[in-house]
Amino acid sequence: DVVISTVRFLQTSAAQIVAAVKAAGVERLLVVGGAGSLYVAPGVQLVDTPNFPDAYKAEASAGRDFLNALRGETALAWTFLSPSALFTPGERTGKFRLGNEDLLTAADGKSWISMEDYAIAMLDEIEQPKHVRERFTVGY
Repeated sequence: DVVISTVRFLQTSAAQIVAAVKAAGVERLLVVGGAGSLYVAPGVQLVDTPNFPDAYKAEASAGRDFLNALRGETALAWTFLSPSALFTPGERTGKFRLGNEDLLTAADGKSWISMEDYAIAMLDEIEQPKHVRERFTVGY
């Protein structure tokens, strides 16, 4: 069994989700994360850059806090999957790259992933876990 959390980070804490998953007797948690906590330079996260949209800063900061709280969780097999900077409906190509802590960008500098390909990466992780107690990211 696995729980996939799609909550808004401003509305629900990691502690609440972890407690609910444990209470349900489930040992695996996958979190639909955000891109704001990905690094764009050494020590610089996307949410802290000058061009990060103000409208998303609070949610992205809460997502960073959520991830940091998960990093202290050792009982659950959790995974936090961050999309690229642009996360929009599009085509399912099955062709994407995976990364860890750094924002993925294409040769043209664009950072994006379709929701369809993000879903494939999520399902791949459920079927063949490779990022247990880690964050990873997906992009083109």
